[in-house]
Amino acid sequence: MTNFEIAAYIDHTLLKPTATWQQIEALCNEAIEYKTASVCIPPNYIARVKEKYGDDLKIATVIGFPLGYETTAAKAEETATALDDGADEIDMVINITDVKNSDYDLVKEEIASLKAICGDKILKVIVETCYLTKEEKINMCRIVTEAGADYIKTSTGFGTAGATLEDVKLFKEHIGENVKIKAAGGIRTREDMIAYIKEGVSRIGCSSTKVLFEE
Repeated sequence: MTNFEIAAYIDHTLLKPTATWQQIEALCNEAIEYKTASVCIPPNYIARVKEKYGDDLKIATVIGFPLGYETTAAKAEETATALDDGADEIDMVINITDVKNSDYDLVKEEIASLKAICGDKILKVIVETCYLTKEEKINMCRIVTEAGADYIKTSTGFGTAGATLEDVKLFKEHIGENVKIKAAGGIRTREDMIAYIKEGVSRIGCSSTKVLFEE
């Protein structure tokens, strides 16, 4: 694969709490140069990025990030505001406490409600695999599918561990045909990126896109 072919899978990401406007600008300029799938940025920067770059790049952002235990009403308001500000894609964190309580109906209702707000915009559901058992991961594949989300995503990058190829393989076995996979967290090298793409992911969350073009 060429570097640009790999970059087309990448959500070029900067979600550090210390991220400055200068760093966000650099991220966006790199995304345009490298032709990444999107930039994934904090919600407070969406309107500013949209004003400066317009339709030159796709803007993704995070909702309920990184812990996921905000109320559904709060996540809904976050989502609506992000879309109004110019976001094209939403990466939401599930309420992991609901999963641990086996309240899967609540998780499904929340995902479905945010997808209704997103409409034809992409909704990715972060399940934070590092905190889930195998059974819980399988259940979340079913829930994400039934709720009508576009992607299941492994990780926030802020948990105790990130993506693994084993989890991607497990997702492939259990998601519905309309659900795609995004891997994120700890994917830093060209070899890593290729391995995940070959395993079937459609997106990679990555802050190391420059590695492709600097090697």
